Amino acid sequence: MTISFEPTQGLFHLQNKQMSYVIQLVHALYPAHVYWGRPIRSGQLASILQYQERCSFSPNPIAHDRNISFDTLPQEYPAYGTSDYREPAYQVALPNGSTITELVYDKHRIYKGKPQLEGLPSTYVEHEEEAETLELELQDAAIGLRVILSYTLFEGHAALTRSVRFINEGSAVLKLLRALSMSLDYSHSDFDLLQLSGSWVRERHIERRALAPGKLTVESRRGSSSHQHNPFIALLAKDAGEDHGDVYGFSLVYSGNFAAHAEVEPYGTARVSMGINPFDFSWLLTPGEQFQTPEAVMVFSHGGLGDMSRTFHKLYRTRLCRGEFRDRTRPVLVNNWEATYFQFNAEKIESIASAGRELGVELFVLDDGWFGKRDNDDRSLGDWVVDKAKLPNGLEDLVARVNGMGLEFGLWFEPEMISPDSDLYRQHPDWCLHVPKRRRTEGRQQLILDFSREDVREAITGMIRDILGSAPITYVKWDMNRNMTEIGSAGLPPERQRETAHRYILGLYQVLETLTSEFPHILFESCSGGGGRFDPGMLYYMPQTWTSDNTDAISRLKIQYGTSIVYPVSTMGSHVSAVPNHQVHRETSLKMRGDVAMSGNFGYELDLTKFTEEEKAIVIEQIAQYKQIRPLVQFGEMYRLLSPFEGNETAWVIVSEDKTEAMVAYFRVLAEPNAPLKWLRLKGLNPAYDYEISGLEGIYPGDHLMYAGLAVSGLQGDFQSKLWVLSRKA
Repeated sequence: MTISFEPTQGLFHLQNKQMSYVIQLVHALYPAHVYWGRPIRSGQLASILQYQERCSFSPNPIAHDRNISFDTLPQEYPAYGTSDYREPAYQVALPNGSTITELVYDKHRIYKGKPQLEGLPSTYVEHEEEAETLELELQDAAIGLRVILSYTLFEGHAALTRSVRFINEGSAVLKLLRALSMSLDYSHSDFDLLQLSGSWVRERHIERRALAPGKLTVESRRGSSSHQHNPFIALLAKDAGEDHGDVYGFSLVYSGNFAAHAEVEPYGTARVSMGINPFDFSWLLTPGEQFQTPEAVMVFSHGGLGDMSRTFHKLYRTRLCRGEFRDRTRPVLVNNWEATYFQFNAEKIESIASAGRELGVELFVLDDGWFGKRDNDDRSLGDWVVDKAKLPNGLEDLVARVNGMGLEFGLWFEPEMISPDSDLYRQHPDWCLHVPKRRRTEGRQQLILDFSREDVREAITGMIRDILGSAPITYVKWDMNRNMTEIGSAGLPPERQRETAHRYILGLYQVLETLTSEFPHILFESCSGGGGRFDPGMLYYMPQTWTSDNTDAISRLKIQYGTSIVYPVSTMGSHVSAVPNHQVHRETSLKMRGDVAMSGNFGYELDLTKFTEEEKAIVIEQIAQYKQIRPLVQFGEMYRLLSPFEGNETAWVIVSEDKTEAMVAYFRVLAEPNAPLKWLRLKGLNPAYDYEISGLEGIYPGDHLMYAGLAVSGLQGDFQSKLWVLSRKA
């Protein structure tokens, strides 16, 4: 791994064993993008950029060089207004009312390691030798603006991170109108764009479409990364698939409003950019102040989507997620939500926990309804005190009773919300996001606390701290159940109101940093109506996310498959729920539900006391099997075999890093009459190893399983599944 600079030609070459990324200073002033792809040697890098004079409608900023126009130059961080008419990476409003700026190269720095981003989550290194960083310092001397483009190249990953820092070194106040984290120009536009989109209970479905002249945008304006669109896009070569072809992935480590653009301009080139959504955003930079953008993670793969995914998986699992639970297996849990909703008491909770103990469950999670007067979802959010009507002896007593059975205890919170019918709202009606003289629009009968305010953050942090310190709680489900409206803050002056949404996210990160640091023994799981905030920013603080409120096994095939495009199995919460399913009212077998849920952090979301003896036997077997394969599932490498977006079947295999173990999962939705025979060609095994397969006799060579396949047989009826566990024959 090296980052080198060749001063004569102004060339920066960022290179590791997996890829090269090249930047060139044009006329020693303007950072231009030269190349990103497979590793290449440095001999003729300067010959890659080609210059050609275009018509007068592409003006020439350098008078003596008519071959240069920003309208056609592939740039690293472009502006608008000085001859580039494409999507800009940044925009600044000046005191004179104009928005014309021009950044030019001033200096650079290359060093080992990777810096932390102030106040923001980001990937990290544990040793300096794991990465090298290039900082390109640009300046607009006329207004005293300095902009630092940061690039970090990892040693062991085909990954590059980018972020940007703005510094006002002048004497006047500047206003950022746009501050994206990265921009990248390609020499052609022969790509498909892949995105992960959907809605509540239908998250992260795969959408692929061709680039065409104009601009494609994937974004959120909802105050969070959202159910609708994930902060990720990928560009795929036309021939790229799961296992072959060039793929370029872009993922934003941020939990708020984002935008990702892919623009094709008249000369057939493409520009990709990503960062905080400039819609309804601005940020005042007073003299001496700085603004840091979130981090964009860029992954290159010449082995298709699967290879790209595994790069993201390993990077995010080992160098984004943090804390004690990063490398620890996660407990099998039962959550009482779909079992009781708000209607429970201590005895009912104890009965579910007792049933769980008999089945092998390790953790009981008490969901919504344990605090204030929370008998339904229209009250008490913000009143984080135990409801003595339901738990007359307090939380401490209930936790002690559950612990006495040998189970750990977890608790649900929704700390970012406030109910208008709550003591907290009656005391502090200005603590929610709101705009004076405007309606306070409710969602799920609740409003959003203004986490941009320090007093609000301190109050909520104190309440949560008191609860977590009151009993041996080892798990927290952190929920957030609505999108932002009337985005304004009583704590900000008029000229800073459009900073509210971003300041909210910064405030949330500060609260999470405080609580996860103070309670390192607690496993925090993020939730936002399921997967409404399944993003890298949240994973930095909480190593797993409730993947979706939709627990239907068939729906989960697409949700979990789509989620795996970017996020590792260890980050996905996946539970067995009751049938008919509470979201889509479908009936599937307990086996099918268990087989789907085992490809994640496993648990149950139903009333365990209602199981028949036959069902208890199935669940005991499921939990025992999951505990056996848990390290493999949570820390192995995932290879996708059959896509639910392309047919009636879904399959994947999870393989241990040393290739000695694997779990194969196969799912068929609908039965077919007189169906053909079926073989699954596995991936990721060592072709030279011999494997034993659970439930099958004989020894199976790895090359046999990968190239001839594993026979699928014996399935009858709709909604069928099979799991095989492979282990290397000693």
